[in-house]
Amino acid sequence: MSGCSLVWLRNDLRLADNPALASAIARGAGVVALYVHETAPGLRPPGGAARWWLERSLASLRDSLAEAGIELLVETGDAREIVPEQAARLKAAFVCWNRRHAPAERETDAAIKTTLRENGAAAASFPGNVLVEPWEVRTGGGGPYQVFTPFAKAVRQHLVAPPLSHPKAGSLTTATSSAVEGPPTGEPTWSQKLAKHWLLGEEAARAALLRFLDNCLAGYAENRDRPAIDGTSSLSPYLRFGEISARQVWHAASAVSAQDPVKAAQVEKFLSELIWRDFNYHQLYHRPDIASLDMRDSLASLEWRNDEAALRAWQRGLTGFPIVDAGMRQLWETGWMHNRVRMLAASLLTKNLLIDWRLGERWFWDTLVDADMASNPGNWQWVAGCGMDAAPYFRIFNPVLQGQRFDPDGAYVKRWVPELAGLPATWVHRPFEAPEDELTAAGVILGETYPRPLVDLKASRDRAMRARAVS
Repeated sequence: MSGCSLVWLRNDLRLADNPALASAIARGAGVVALYVHETAPGLRPPGGAARWWLERSLASLRDSLAEAGIELLVETGDAREIVPEQAARLKAAFVCWNRRHAPAERETDAAIKTTLRENGAAAASFPGNVLVEPWEVRTGGGGPYQVFTPFAKAVRQHLVAPPLSHPKAGSLTTATSSAVEGPPTGEPTWSQKLAKHWLLGEEAARAALLRFLDNCLAGYAENRDRPAIDGTSSLSPYLRFGEISARQVWHAASAVSAQDPVKAAQVEKFLSELIWRDFNYHQLYHRPDIASLDMRDSLASLEWRNDEAALRAWQRGLTGFPIVDAGMRQLWETGWMHNRVRMLAASLLTKNLLIDWRLGERWFWDTLVDADMASNPGNWQWVAGCGMDAAPYFRIFNPVLQGQRFDPDGAYVKRWVPELAGLPATWVHRPFEAPEDELTAAGVILGETYPRPLVDLKASRDRAMRARAVS
């Protein structure tokens, strides 16, 4: 094993377009792959739904790596100790990984790189998780971008590197202690239901991309806002774990645009969503801790309300606003929520209920299969009004009007809030305004079978406007 290469895998659980893996294989001295369930202080552990996904993704990856002749080691502990120890045990001459961008993660990686080099092993890191590395695009003044539109323009002007092909390797490299373990804290029992809704692994990620390009891209710009329609890519969890890379998705969608100019506008809208993902990573890289600290001080003097009962009702999908409740129940059942409804749920919590965005972000972090270090807090800050290029404080989504616009026949609500299934479309998004005979005919008893609204929309909007004007 002397002289072999050790690849430390993190959010890049794939073989294709994996620069670190490709570099290790190119050396031709045998390759061993390593994944570490990291427990060091300061690193944010994955939430419950993500741990469920991770365990199964690692099992799929183990099989794929074995077919390429590469053993996967899975360890639990402090990577600052485990990676150098494994490198020494294997007598690895070269250790590599694809970069990650949160401050604490970068500090960990830098410390490991220093230790490896002091121990006589070569160490290298590669770009593998975003379209463009955060330091490769800067404003005219040399600083990080704070507004999305010029950032998107800069990314489009920066050529996105083409993805690497699926690698091939030689005979299996022998290693010990290679059984794939579960995450160090196990996975919550509630996560078991997620298996009904997802296929995992690199092959499933490629299939999801092809399904989207073939079946959903044509009407993407409009259908992506309709939660009852299968109009989004649903690629976010695969991107979060790196079962597919952003570069693979970018170039596959761009190829469709080149082959079919009629779809060009739809492709451009989809690509802008990939750039928005990069924009969140841009903020993650350039700021201390976007999961706990406001990016802008626009809400510095705002007094958040401490309302445990309202927070719990929001988490359980019992706010009295049907489209928000549908989204929260979809999240609990599937580990995923439609993008439009995520905005509505976050707006209701942070603006109408005036509950700290961090509490909502933590709930999503634990229950979303796609919650990642950048997009989850970045999107929450955008809605709350303290993120970069954030929605202004006076942009407060009305869940009734939004439901009527984007779920006009109530199909989404009726699927996830079945106690309202008997209401006609006229009232399904505002049962609290429905005539008594309509409620009776639908079997709805407000306050019993379905809750009354937690807040008055107009009064709570006015309160939010006053609070944010003061802050």
